[in-house]
Amino acid sequence: MAQSRGVILLAVRQAGVPVFEYKPMQVKQAVVGYGNATKHQVQDMTKRLLGLGAVPKPDDAADAVAIALCHARSSTSLLAQAQRQ
Repeated sequence: MAQSRGVILLAVRQAGVPVFEYKPMQVKQAVVGYGNATKHQVQDMTKRLLGLGAVPKPDDAADAVAIALCHARSSTSLLAQAQRQ
């Protein structure tokens, strides 16, 4: 798994695509507002934030959506910082 991840990251970076990585606590903080939130809390808040009728399934999809929400909030913040400089 680690070797595959390394090859993918190398290919993406060589293609000039930016890579962003977030720790689980960062995702929980961005989505729930609490870094020690449970997986269920993150899934429920993801559903609420996006106005979904149900939590995305499978769990990997719900995790991906939560990471996307984290990135959206982080990138907005980073964009604002870059514009001020």
